[in-house]
Amino acid sequence: MRLRNKPWAKDFIQKHPEILIPNPEEFKGKWNEVFGNDHPLHIEVGSGKGQFIVGMALANPEINYIGIELYDKVIVKALQKALEAGSPPNLRLLKVNAEELENFFQKNEVDRIYLNFSDPWPKKRHAKRRLTHERFLRIYESILVDGGEIHFKTDNRGLFEYSLVSMSQYGMVLNEVSLDLHANEPEDNIRTEYEEKFSALGQPIYRLEAQFAKRNGG
Repeated sequence: MRLRNKPWAKDFIQKHPEILIPNPEEFKGKWNEVFGNDHPLHIEVGSGKGQFIVGMALANPEINYIGIELYDKVIVKALQKALEAGSPPNLRLLKVNAEELENFFQKNEVDRIYLNFSDPWPKKRHAKRRLTHERFLRIYESILVDGGEIHFKTDNRGLFEYSLVSMSQYGMVLNEVSLDLHANEPEDNIRTEYEEKFSALGQPIYRLEAQFAKRNGG
């Protein structure tokens, strides 16, 4: 879905540094200080308009959440949702590139990563851009706790099949795989905007939970 440019977005973002952190590299290894507690930290890479990450923050106050999105015109919608929800204290947003996550999180700092309806990049020559490609898995593993998990949802069967293979070849353990999430939808499932859209069209939603192998056999 192509979004119109929002010339006002940059100024709006700058007015809310309490939610959308302007200098996240300064807090690498210190996100517990930002939130003022030692609760688990979950991040969503590619938060889009923010329905999922805001919903998760509201539903789970005992967990800290960070939503990551690259473009002003997209993340400003997530910021608006956060403000409309009363600025949950366990939620922050970052306008950064997923390729640079190691600049903002140190080793073992993140407890879980969510990937929801990522761009499928269907052409083979673009495979390295897929957020479940090996080069991204290496980045995720570097910032996750030992044995950390990725939770992934998509409507794109090709991307789902690719991700199953990519994660398996990387040595990850697939703890849960669903080929039709909404056929028996868990009560705690928070839907994204895309999830609602594609489900309404009768498109099955694919989901998996994958865990990195524990280091040193521990």
